[in-house]
Amino acid sequence: MRQESGDASLLRRLNSAAILRILRDGEVVTLTELARAARVSRPTAEGIVEELLAKRWAEECAEEPGDRRRGRPARRFRFHGTAGHVVGVDVGGYKLLAMTADLNGEILATRRVAVSPELPAAERIGAVVALVEESAAGGGEPAAVVVGTTGVVDEAGRVVKSVAIPGWTGVALQAELAGRIPAPVLVENDMRLAVLAEHWRGAAKGYRDVVYLFTGNRLGLGLLIGGTLHRGSHAASGEIGDQSSGYRLAFRNVIDYALSADPGELRSPGQSAEFAVARAREGDESAVRAVEAFATRLAEGLVTIVNPLDPELVVVGGGLSQAGPLLVEPIQRHLDRVTLYPPEVVASRLGNESVALGAVRLALDHLDRTLFAATS
Repeated sequence: MRQESGDASLLRRLNSAAILRILRDGEVVTLTELARAARVSRPTAEGIVEELLAKRWAEECAEEPGDRRRGRPARRFRFHGTAGHVVGVDVGGYKLLAMTADLNGEILATRRVAVSPELPAAERIGAVVALVEESAAGGGEPAAVVVGTTGVVDEAGRVVKSVAIPGWTGVALQAELAGRIPAPVLVENDMRLAVLAEHWRGAAKGYRDVVYLFTGNRLGLGLLIGGTLHRGSHAASGEIGDQSSGYRLAFRNVIDYALSADPGELRSPGQSAEFAVARAREGDESAVRAVEAFATRLAEGLVTIVNPLDPELVVVGGGLSQAGPLLVEPIQRHLDRVTLYPPEVVASRLGNESVALGAVRLALDHLDRTLFAATS
């Protein structure tokens, strides 16, 4: 008898998980549609839905106009996306960016805080905690929080190595945040989150093999292979390493242009590129040549990735993706000329928000896994 009771309980949980997933993946469904899709009886579906309504994982929809003319209207349900929220955070050298989203992935709020690259690790962590608290204000505790950061991030959420943020190497970021944020916390490499965002809502939607090139105050790569994020054997996928020499070499032309056009202003490599792009848009031929040379340097580096991986798409992201055709077209021309199977090259539409948006997507994925595990 105990075994039969256990079997019945397990079957109930499995049916509940199936119905919740149907609601999660769909829009508005009736009890009949739920029962058919989950392959259960209508009374079973109705009992499970009542439980989900009580737990606020589902909500009943209002009648549609005209329902009463057809007799008794069918009850209609959907996943209760506003029952909770998640927070995705991008931790950079110069800024912290947080996005709050409901459980359907609708972005509710975006908050940005400027920080110094020299900010001590403890203060940077405190700033992340404060930003999450502000992002969750008024909505209760978040269902999940995902933080994206530059550097090699292991499966425990520890920053194994970081060359972009001083004092960041060795920080047990996930453990530090989990002790101060009353919600499940995950930490992931920012470039992997960026390509995840592109696959979810950006230029890479519908593609399975993608190279994401981040361009800004540093360079980075994100790889999607066979529709799956590539982490690498040491979780170092996406990190280019110490860019002190190669980075300045790639940016040499735009740095030289900025110094010659406006010698009184000291700019970082990324700021020099932004300055050159702005002047190129105004028709400055010297700026156009500098930006094209910069783009060609980037393309030369991409060749070593594109030829062996054979991607369908290259997405140019980060702050410099706003250059659009000024960057994309020279990169495309070079890859067309020297690669075996040239991928399409496009500019990201997500810009500087890609990492935070990818963090939101990973938080939703984590919530789905835990939600269905708890139900089943």
